[in-house]
Amino acid sequence: MMIFGWVMQISWAQSDPSGKRRVTSSFAITNATVIKSPGDPGSKATVLFKDGIITGIGVGLSIPKDAQVISGDSLYVYPAFIDGGSNIGISKPKEAERPKDLVTSNPPDEFAGITPWRLATDFYSNTSTQVDEWRKVGFAMTQIIPDGGMLPGKTALVSLGDPKSIAIIQANVAMAANFRGSRGMYPGTVAGVMAKFRDVYQNSTLALEHEKMFASAAGVKRPQTTPTQLAMGPVVQRQLPILFTANSELEVRRAISLQKELGFKLILTGLENYDSVIDLIKNSGTSVMLKLQVPDDKSIKSQKEEGVTEATKAQYTRVKEAYDNSLKQAANLEKAGVSFGFSTLDTKASDVHKALSTMIANGLSEKAVLAALTTNPASVLGISRIAGTLEKGKLANLILATEPLFKESSQIKHVIVDGYVFDYEVKKKANSAPNSSTKPENTAITVEGTWEYLSETPAGSSGGEITIKKENGVLGGSITYDDPTGSGKASAPIKNVTLTGKNLSFEFDIAAGGMSFTVTVSGEVNGKSMEGNLSVPQMGSFPVKATLSSPSQIN
Repeated sequence: MMIFGWVMQISWAQSDPSGKRRVTSSFAITNATVIKSPGDPGSKATVLFKDGIITGIGVGLSIPKDAQVISGDSLYVYPAFIDGGSNIGISKPKEAERPKDLVTSNPPDEFAGITPWRLATDFYSNTSTQVDEWRKVGFAMTQIIPDGGMLPGKTALVSLGDPKSIAIIQANVAMAANFRGSRGMYPGTVAGVMAKFRDVYQNSTLALEHEKMFASAAGVKRPQTTPTQLAMGPVVQRQLPILFTANSELEVRRAISLQKELGFKLILTGLENYDSVIDLIKNSGTSVMLKLQVPDDKSIKSQKEEGVTEATKAQYTRVKEAYDNSLKQAANLEKAGVSFGFSTLDTKASDVHKALSTMIANGLSEKAVLAALTTNPASVLGISRIAGTLEKGKLANLILATEPLFKESSQIKHVIVDGYVFDYEVKKKANSAPNSSTKPENTAITVEGTWEYLSETPAGSSGGEITIKKENGVLGGSITYDDPTGSGKASAPIKNVTLTGKNLSFEFDIAAGGMSFTVTVSGEVNGKSMEGNLSVPQMGSFPVKATLSSPSQIN
């Protein structure tokens, strides 16, 4: 079956004409440079996935006939990123009505910011614009954290894939905690939060022991367990870790101190300033999620060079040293042998590339960066079996980039999450200005005439002719192709024909199965040959080759 007959077959099977649902669950990324895990130098391979699961990675794989092909000739494939802690898509809970007899020195838990029974999934929207913003920069999964006070509730791990539903990978991942006090009531200070945290934890421990006694012995008073104590039960039993947001060195010390005292499992997230406590973190064995950002340099840029005193200059030097040291923190963590992930709490997706580039420029290895975005958070979150690396049997969560991922000019072209392919605009590199002593490159390229083309698809090969001519200074023409109805050849005018340097592109419309498609053809012209891709919306790109068999005699 030829390409457009295959397009018609797919269109009849498509249940969602809007294109928001994938038209096939089988895909093949061909001839891409695949980096399977941190430290892997990468090699040319084909990646197959079906129903959101990787089914094969290697050379010489047989491509299923129903697979949508994504040409990876110039692309680099990486495992998609895992966010160790975020508020992506999270809304604030509705405030409870304040009771008239509220005692601010001993308020009910809900008013004191103690709501461990709440679930992040109850406040999460996968239609939030934040979801696509973070997916666009490479994230496929995120541990969402509910908003609230010192114990806002339980986190969840969600996929940023299927736009039709909230894909929950794990509902109860950790208990969120922070040092946020309550306004106008106890606990309103950090000291109060720490005291209240101990009180909640110890009372939950006692409630659990009381429940066990009641279940095993006669004559024991029936326990009256509160919602807070019930929700804290898995934490006390070491089944659920506490995800503690600790931005500063002091907060890191406080969180680790509480962990040593009470014995719960601890994951630190949102770390910003931590250089002086790296040894403490290492010795405690605590899992870490750094905030994925670097400090701004406004204070450095605002420094005046002239007309300042020696004391001011000395102050400038101290500020600059502190700033430079803060940029090296992540590298110092790597040198200390502490593995870590990243958290996007209170950060912007648009700042990610800059933050990663700055960390690398200040000593953090690219291997450690990729590990922090993939294998390390997968290990901490207990999902290494399904994510973090590219392997057969794991989730089809991938990034397709135009160049090695951490290269300054690299751009993300596709992000694949649970087998759903999301396409993003890639900006073309600006062509260098032609040398004044030579003719512009376009004058050496001949495209007018008749081209014979051949395109390869999972269903076989198909071809036809492309006729390009110039009328009134504008390129146009026509293309022949296999009629979707099976009635021989059909033809269509080509439009939006552009020739930039060696790059030729154009579009044409076809109708199949009661639907219309705009097909895009683009490729590089070298002499009388062209190689490129033929792209069908929602169905992928397929390699195409063409030869100029009858050049135009008019130049």
